[in-house]
Amino acid sequence: MVSRVRVWLNRTYAENVFFMEQLRRNPSDRAVEIHATHGDADSPVLAAADTAELEPEGLSPAAYAEFALDQCARRGIDVFVPRLHQSAIVAHRAEFAAAGTALLAPTPEAVAVFHDKVIAYEAVQAIGAPVPPWWRVRTAAELVAAVEALEADGLKACFKPASGAGGVGFRVITRSPFSMTQLNGFPSPYVPLDLVVEALESAAEEVDWLVMPRLEQPEVSVDCLTGPDNRVRLAVGRTKNGRRRGFTLDERWLEPATRIAEGFGLHYLSNIQFRMFGDRPVLMDVNTRPAGGLHQLSLCGVNAPWAAVQLALGEDPGAMVPPFLGQDYTVVSGPRPLLPPTLRPQRIEEVTEPLLPPVPAVAVEQSAAAAVEATGPTAGALRL
Repeated sequence: MVSRVRVWLNRTYAENVFFMEQLRRNPSDRAVEIHATHGDADSPVLAAADTAELEPEGLSPAAYAEFALDQCARRGIDVFVPRLHQSAIVAHRAEFAAAGTALLAPTPEAVAVFHDKVIAYEAVQAIGAPVPPWWRVRTAAELVAAVEALEADGLKACFKPASGAGGVGFRVITRSPFSMTQLNGFPSPYVPLDLVVEALESAAEEVDWLVMPRLEQPEVSVDCLTGPDNRVRLAVGRTKNGRRRGFTLDERWLEPATRIAEGFGLHYLSNIQFRMFGDRPVLMDVNTRPAGGLHQLSLCGVNAPWAAVQLALGEDPGAMVPPFLGQDYTVVSGPRPLLPPTLRPQRIEEVTEPLLPPVPAVAVEQSAAAAVEATGPTAGALRL
């Protein structure tokens, strides 16, 4: 009799309720039990799980890794899908393996490289994958210089945090003065340059932003499934052009995504995003975790979450080609159940006994530097 698989998703996006549903609907009909933890008692992932707990508050990354190891041991977790504090957790992969838990996450080196978008662009450019011009800026003067350089080429400038996720902090620079245009209708990502400069000059400390041209649609997110042997088993592009969504196997998108996934050890599930710069696709971002829209691949007859769990358990699903590409679609929201107040989980007490050996911060920095150095020198990166 095949034993059930126990999977844990820590603090993650609400869309991963679909990830959980796909695990349960796996083609082998193998029993899957899902444990979920979150900081918000009203997260729908807690209601969708078989067992759930509230996470302790205020833990450092190192303390969270200790908490995670304790959870895996107490709950008998077979596969852990970490999103929160991923870098701290993957640094202790051996300790999790000793506890009987496989981490569905990339190597520490890959996580370190793609945590910082500038390091990521340098590394990706070094292996020949297409990237847009970019500048790292920390001061108002550097921002103005980068914006003027882009505008001189007829491009519109935008910026975002060098380290961040989910589009948080993304803004597009405009020369138009602040007016009622910004106050009418819905909030806009456009911000006047003079207001940004004023804010930077009055800030108590420097920022760390990536400035680059505003890239055009279509946007293509390539979902990759990569084995621990660095071979991609599955790569499918999800296209986005306005409201319209679709799928693609066009090598213009898949070839650079595969090169990045295999070249940097993006094991298991990753999401590599491209947009157009002129007439060619260029890298926009790399996520070292399953994308929130990964479940949409089910429209192509693919169950990527279950294939990833198989890989983590040492059960190689082999090369996967979608049996068909689903028709174009759009995304609409719908209601999801929440746990009633009487059934809300209790918050977990903080782990006080040290369970894991510390990983010095310098080790993470060295792993990122080593990964970049291994790819060779950068090819004429535009930076300040």
